[in-house]
Amino acid sequence: MTANILTVDDSASIRLTTKVTLTNAGYSVTEAVNGAEGLVAAKGSSFDLIVTDLNMPVMDGLTMIEELRKLPAQAGVPIIFLTTESDADLKARAKAAGATGWLTKPFDPENLVKIVKKVLGR
Repeated sequence: MTANILTVDDSASIRLTTKVTLTNAGYSVTEAVNGAEGLVAAKGSSFDLIVTDLNMPVMDGLTMIEELRKLPAQAGVPIIFLTTESDADLKARAKAAGATGWLTKPFDPENLVKIVKKVLGR
C-alpha cells in the first residue's frame, strides 16, 4: 500500500524537490503552500505522514502542528519539520507541539527518503 504524504512549504522549488523525491520513492504526495492550506488538506484527507516547513505566510508550521494535534484523527500522524531553522529552542517547541522529526534545509533527497521510511516503518 502506498503511503500518502502531505507536504507543506511556501517555496515552490522545495515543494517540487520534495514531491519528486517522495514520488520517485513510491509515495503519493499532496501539496499545500502554507499551514492554513495544510490544515484544510489534513482535515479533508487521511495522510500517513506530514512534512512541513516552519516559516510560512498565513500560518506557520508550528501553529499548524498545534492545530492538527487538537484533531483526534490527526493525533498519531507523524510530522517532520523540513526547515532552514536549527535553533535548539525551536526544536524543543516543535517536539512539544507534536513534531516527530526535524530535517534542515537544504536537504539531501536520499536522507529525506531514509527518514520517511524510518518514521513510517516501511
